[in-house]
Amino acid sequence: MAAPGGTLNCEDFSMFQEVLKLMRTMDDRIVHALNTTVPTVSFSDKVDATQTCKQLYESMMEAHLSRDKAIKSCITHTSEVVGQLREARAKDGADVALIKQLRKEQTKLKLMQSELNVEEVVNDRSLKVFNERCRIHYTPPKTVILPSKRVP
Repeated sequence: MAAPGGTLNCEDFSMFQEVLKLMRTMDDRIVHALNTTVPTVSFSDKVDATQTCKQLYESMMEAHLSRDKAIKSCITHTSEVVGQLREARAKDGADVALIKQLRKEQTKLKLMQSELNVEEVVNDRSLKVFNERCRIHYTPPKTVILPSKRVP
């Protein structure tokens, strides 16, 4: 899964979080982006606020969908690994190393699933700030499909 600054590593959870942190940079800096691109009333005739807000919204939605897809991809991958380990444990329930690996993967899966909740909070915050600042300049389309919380 491509991400700015590298690839999303589903095997190493700390690297997974690091890449997500990089991918969330735009949302972390949304207030700054709005302050520097959306004009105040006194400068509204010098900048096309509608176009600026539209571009910011589109790039924000693209980032949200990209992260949602990346997280769900890793959840799917880790779920498959957990399934394989469960099958192996069913065949050989006495293998301590196998049981440890299964628990490790199950923990990683739960942590990845919790990232969907984090993602929802980040997205909601960004959209709230965007709407507060751009609502008079640009109204996003109603048909936009926002990232869902559920994994396919």
